[in-house]
Amino acid sequence: MKLHFTKKALEALPTPAPGRGRAEYQDDEIKGLVLRVTEAGEKTFSAVRWSKATQKTIRLTLGPYPDVSIEKARKRAREVNEMIAAGTDPTEEQRRKRRELTLDQLFEIYLEQWARQRKKTAREDERDYANHLAPCFGRKRLGEIRRSEISRLHSEIGKEQPRTANKILALLSTVFGRAIEWGYAEVNPVHGLKRYQEKKRDRFLQRGELPRFFEALAALPNATARDFFLMCLFTGARRNNVLAMRWEDIELDEAAWRIPETKNGTPQIVVLHSVAVELLRQRQAMPHSPWVFPSTTSQSGHFEEPKKAWAQVLKNAQLTDVRIHDLRRTLGSYQAIAGASLAVIGKSLNHKSIQATQIYARLDMDPVRDSVQRAVDNILAYAKRSEASGD
Repeated sequence: MKLHFTKKALEALPTPAPGRGRAEYQDDEIKGLVLRVTEAGEKTFSAVRWSKATQKTIRLTLGPYPDVSIEKARKRAREVNEMIAAGTDPTEEQRRKRRELTLDQLFEIYLEQWARQRKKTAREDERDYANHLAPCFGRKRLGEIRRSEISRLHSEIGKEQPRTANKILALLSTVFGRAIEWGYAEVNPVHGLKRYQEKKRDRFLQRGELPRFFEALAALPNATARDFFLMCLFTGARRNNVLAMRWEDIELDEAAWRIPETKNGTPQIVVLHSVAVELLRQRQAMPHSPWVFPSTTSQSGHFEEPKKAWAQVLKNAQLTDVRIHDLRRTLGSYQAIAGASLAVIGKSLNHKSIQATQIYARLDMDPVRDSVQRAVDNILAYAKRSEASGD
């Protein structure tokens, strides 16, 4: 069936009824350009021409619509027509493409040439890829990965974890973006897929939850994990920065911790409450290590995965929907409760925005120190109150 290929026309094409097989439509502009529609609704461009040289009909798959646009399909079909007219078999090119990289191979290149050099979250990329993308697409050639398959994976993950689903989609899009830049791929199959709308978290430990939280921490057998969680709460620093905390960056006499480089790409001075200083002095008395939270089993040499310990804390404290990052939000929330300005909170937590950073740059560290001091004092005071008090 001949049809003038336009976006409106192709999107309006009906899906063949079950048992009817596939339907094919031929473009009335470029001879041999065909669109095949399956019962599942998938649309694929092909170039179909008779070859005098081989004395057979040659069908060359050009790619799925809309990943391959009508314009690109027509351009490629013209090229195929020219090759066939010249006596060349374009299926040789297709066989070459079948020898292209798998997604596993591309991801290794991505890690070596891009992520590990430029992204602080490279290890998160590795973990997300291993958990979600490798099982589905790792062994597939790049040209075999369909947009519809990616959409199904996104939907499956999104049923329970919409934020994770969006994160996986963004990672795959970035990997394909680099592949196009480096000449390994021509299209990004992620383009056009809609992300889930994410609700910003505002969870922090409430006053009535603090006593249970501190009791659960005190009962935690893993002292390194316990001290790590306390340091996250008392400093409001990001999890990865606390994990990689070094003694050489800490001035206990000045009650300050300098983070050489944060997620924002800038250094940060973190003021230390007196209880944080005391905790650090106690850890300093332990066997020497360059890390505040050392590990004898991790490759990095410092504590890395507190997932099990955190789950135990939440279970013992009877808390739900609380993440380690919410400890950072807890400090900021109690700063606000104590009357700190948004500028002071932003500076203490190293938030970054053009307007806010201009304000933060003019602030002295004294109001930041005072704000953190009062916030942690309040946290400790609430934690000591018994549940019988009614808080």
